[in-house]
Amino acid sequence: MKIAAANKLIDELIAIVEKDGIDVEALVPKLKKLREYALQEEDPLVTKSIRLTYEYLEENNAYDVEAQYEEDEDGGEYPLEIEDNENLIYFLNLLKDYEHKINREEIKDYRTALKEALY
Repeated sequence: MKIAAANKLIDELIAIVEKDGIDVEALVPKLKKLREYALQEEDPLVTKSIRLTYEYLEENNAYDVEAQYEEDEDGGEYPLEIEDNENLIYFLNLLKDYEHKINREEIKDYRTALKEALY
């Protein structure tokens, strides 16, 4: 993210997940603060993805979102099986450089998967 405090907050979130796993009570307030930074940066994709992330955490007490896929030889896609902690850490790392083209595409995948799971 462009705001240095936002990247520091992302690092704090990653540290929480690495230490305590999916601790919803610790993560959600910090994600809500991170969303405020995204609002300041005026990026609707990032803002919505962060909101959907904390809503998903609150509702499911997990981050088992199927947003990463691998392609087989026949061109078929299948979701990668990733542990909740690694999945959330990966998503948070995407946010650090959300303007990168590939990162934006993956953030869109998370947004879509979260929307489908929540609504």
